Amino acid sequence: MAKPFRFGVVAPLRSDVPAWRDRVRRVADSGYSTLLVPDFPQLQPAPGPMLATVAALTDLRVGTWVYASPLRSPWLTAWEAHSLSLLTEGRFEMGIGTGRPGIEDELKARGVAAAAPNERLAQVRETVTMLRSFDGPGLRTPVAMAVFGPKARALAAEVADTVTFALGDQPRSEVEQLTKQFRADPDIELALAVPVVGDSVAPHMAPPTTDPAALRAADAMTVLPDDPAAAIEEIRRRREEIGFSYFVVGGDVAERFAPVVAELAGT
Repeated sequence: MAKPFRFGVVAPLRSDVPAWRDRVRRVADSGYSTLLVPDFPQLQPAPGPMLATVAALTDLRVGTWVYASPLRSPWLTAWEAHSLSLLTEGRFEMGIGTGRPGIEDELKARGVAAAAPNERLAQVRETVTMLRSFDGPGLRTPVAMAVFGPKARALAAEVADTVTFALGDQPRSEVEQLTKQFRADPDIELALAVPVVGDSVAPHMAPPTTDPAALRAADAMTVLPDDPAAAIEEIRRRREEIGFSYFVVGGDVAERFAPVVAELAGT
């Protein structure tokens, strides 16, 4: 059976704090399931305090989209994730991955040795293992894992509750192949980050050079129509054909996208 639709918003702090809090409240009032923040050190406050603030302001679920495993030790990430689960009374979801393209330069600038891809995956595994240990038998923090290559997909199939994919302009047919191994598992939720709605590109979800017209021409999964009726039709198609049920958009389009959420959330 298809999982019910839910929708999340990536809402980094790119304004003054009162304006960001107002955006958070509007997201909560628009039917979204989850408020998410990226892991960009020093470009905004740390994820933990931001998400604890959101949880205190609203009834939203909250999550990281996503922790970059090389930026901190596994035990520290696991401890923060477990703490957020406790403080939000089970409303936190730990998103984690091996880091965005170019993270090697960021690590070097911060004096952190850049681990090889296999070592980064080992860090993800260790983080999840430690999180399960911290949670104990009375709590289970959901884990969302961002993947692309076969080794990352294999680990996600083993440890993740939600799987998302580091996509760019890959066409529909390629994405169908990426998701194939997960669609037979009823316990895994497939999530799709959509950084482009119409001609709007979400900061912190896609490069500023992203070309919406080129994505549409390639039949890429990282773009949705601006028209609500067309977006609703396409989202239903993506669940039916590929299995995506959790859709994540940027904060700048959250209010414009709200009619889609109102129509589909929970169905």
